[in-house]
Amino acid sequence: MRESLPPLLERLLPFLAWPRTWSAASLRGDVLAGITVALVLIPQSLAYAQLAGLPPHVGLYAALLPAVVGALFGACGQLSTGPVALTALLTGASLLPFARPEDPRFLALAILLALLSGLVQVALGLLRAGWLLNLLSRPVLVGFLNAAALIIAMSQVPAMLGLSAPRASHFLVGFGQTLQQVAALHLPSALFGAGALVALMLLRRYTPRLPGVLLVVVAATALSAATGFAARGGVVVGDIPAGLPALGLPTADLDTAIALLPAAFVIALVSFMEVTSSAKVISARTGSTWDQNQELVGQGLAKMASAFSGGLPVSASLSRSALNFASGARSGASSLVTALAVLATLLYLTPLLWHLPVAVLAAVILQVVSGLLDFGALPRAWRASRDDGLAAVVTFAATLIFAPNIQNGILTGLLLSLALMLYRDMRPRTPLLGLHPDGTYRDLERFGLDHPHPELVILRFDSPLTFVTAATFEAAVARAAQAQPAVRTVLVSAAGINAVDATGLHAIATLVERLGSRGQSLAFCGLKKQVIDAMERTGLWARLGESAGYRTEHQAVAALVPAPAPEMTADG
Repeated sequence: MRESLPPLLERLLPFLAWPRTWSAASLRGDVLAGITVALVLIPQSLAYAQLAGLPPHVGLYAALLPAVVGALFGACGQLSTGPVALTALLTGASLLPFARPEDPRFLALAILLALLSGLVQVALGLLRAGWLLNLLSRPVLVGFLNAAALIIAMSQVPAMLGLSAPRASHFLVGFGQTLQQVAALHLPSALFGAGALVALMLLRRYTPRLPGVLLVVVAATALSAATGFAARGGVVVGDIPAGLPALGLPTADLDTAIALLPAAFVIALVSFMEVTSSAKVISARTGSTWDQNQELVGQGLAKMASAFSGGLPVSASLSRSALNFASGARSGASSLVTALAVLATLLYLTPLLWHLPVAVLAAVILQVVSGLLDFGALPRAWRASRDDGLAAVVTFAATLIFAPNIQNGILTGLLLSLALMLYRDMRPRTPLLGLHPDGTYRDLERFGLDHPHPELVILRFDSPLTFVTAATFEAAVARAAQAQPAVRTVLVSAAGINAVDATGLHAIATLVERLGSRGQSLAFCGLKKQVIDAMERTGLWARLGESAGYRTEHQAVAALVPAPAPEMTADG
């Protein structure tokens, strides 16, 4: 039996725990899964580099070292790290304000962006601040993903049809101008692109176990070479540098790095949402725990490894990770096998890719992003909550409007969702309570109940009492004090107050004085320990006295409601 490793060491170096899961069967599964994923990753890497506006070999560089580093230091060994569509799109869009794809600076900026986004993720992981990534709500994410997938699809139409994409002030305007020149399409390119897309869809539908992307790429490359596609004006991948990438730090001035930081944060945020989706599903199926902060470190180091080896920002692919797990991967060793296949491609197979039509790579991208489109998610978010629906729709629209600077779209959605959340939190429910026939105190307006006594009203406050809600609390108590003509006591049912800050304590003290000046009083029942502790530290607990120590509404009502006067007998 293998000895267990110290928890800290195993957390910092997760790959040291792999041998505990190894057996002859699991190692066979890792090898098979690694080869299977490589058959998909290699052509996808070429396509995603094109999507980012980068040379195809940059995608292969991003599929080599990052796959190894992400597996060694990540918390979920079945994740497949490398180029992904969404991160590639964000990369290309983020760099357009600084340089055009044909500018040599474009690649240097992409490498710098990989380094910066990696540093952001590593910093968040080391600071155990992964919770910050939860600020991106699901409605915002689905709105962004749908718009981004639509933009990706539209951006690939010119390449798939053999058209030149005109420069325009706005992405949608440029796409419209492209459609106007559809009569000038390059027919062989259009046939390659459309044929590849149809073949990919049919293979995914009827033979999902086969490596459809690889089969289509190999067949298209062979057909392109046989028919002289490039000589007839078709655009092909062309020369891909053979050999390993040169390792080195990206060079850039400080001002450029600072200007790229917002984009780096968005890439870190969005790419990790895809990682989270994959890791949670896989961890649930394996029954293992998943350390979000350790995965942040692993994915951040993978991005940095991509920068050091001349690649673009990477992430864990949802589809490749699912394929990796379904093919038998049980540890990160599968990613090492995948990296070996990429290494062999870089060393020996790049000349075979010369005749690969760019239109086919566009078809590969279109087939992949079709899985991101889920327009039904927008009405579902709206049915769940109008705030969620509004956040999803605004994010979707803003992403399209800001294209190609789509990072502004997700930032718009993020700010809107946080603003809506703050607005909701500022207006918690404050119902008045009455005694229900079942013996509990419930919302008297909803259930048609009476106040417990003419001189007493009960107010339930369903929120922490902080600077966000203090004004609402004061207004609710003021209304409750006037709910009946003879009110002498406002009893706050405080079980929902699980936190209080200085503003909340000041609001309570102010209400005590205000009600006292009118001959009324403020009482509490169900206060939690952390709230009582805060009251004690500020002296408010002693000031309130017995009126703050009631545990339940029944106890408070029994103590606060005046006892009925004894009935007079006939003898006086």
